[in-house]
Amino acid sequence: MQAALELVSSEANFSAISLRRVARQAGVVPTAFYRHFEDMDALGLSLVNDTFVELRGLLRDADLAALPLKGLTRYAVELFAYHVRDRALLFQFLVKERFSGSHPIRAAIHGYITELVNELARDLGHFDEYSHIDEQDLRMVAELVVNTVISLAERILDVAPDNAEDDAALMLRAEKQLRVIFMGLGRWESRLPTA
Repeated sequence: MQAALELVSSEANFSAISLRRVARQAGVVPTAFYRHFEDMDALGLSLVNDTFVELRGLLRDADLAALPLKGLTRYAVELFAYHVRDRALLFQFLVKERFSGSHPIRAAIHGYITELVNELARDLGHFDEYSHIDEQDLRMVAELVVNTVISLAERILDVAPDNAEDDAALMLRAEKQLRVIFMGLGRWESRLPTA
């Protein structure tokens, strides 16, 4: 799995990498690959699963829903940014495969993103400040937040680790974007659609 991630970091995308190249990078013969994975899609699906299992564990351990709203956005952005930097190869893989990967890999990424959206919508529903907002609207806002965070991950990967100025600007921009979303949510009134 590490060999595949290393190759993805230097290739256009995962689907451009052959099984033989992954085996060679890992220092094993191609037949050894099949002891672990049925095919390259199975390897890719394992990478997707590992990434989202780790991310969900990080969010669960952080228990963002139990924290006060004040300072929550900054904390969440910094926590996520740290995780993206720490697991840069996995996030490079996700970013590249989200739209250009094989159908099974794209579908898996989309499925996990949908789960994150649903979980965030449920968490938002626990805040008294948002109790007047219906479930569908909370899900819409959760989708905006998740898409903003995915965009943040893409930009984090483009900033050099030693570029403190660009990094600080990126964190501030992401925090502002999320605050704008939540400010709007605080004033939002769920209404039934009119004819």
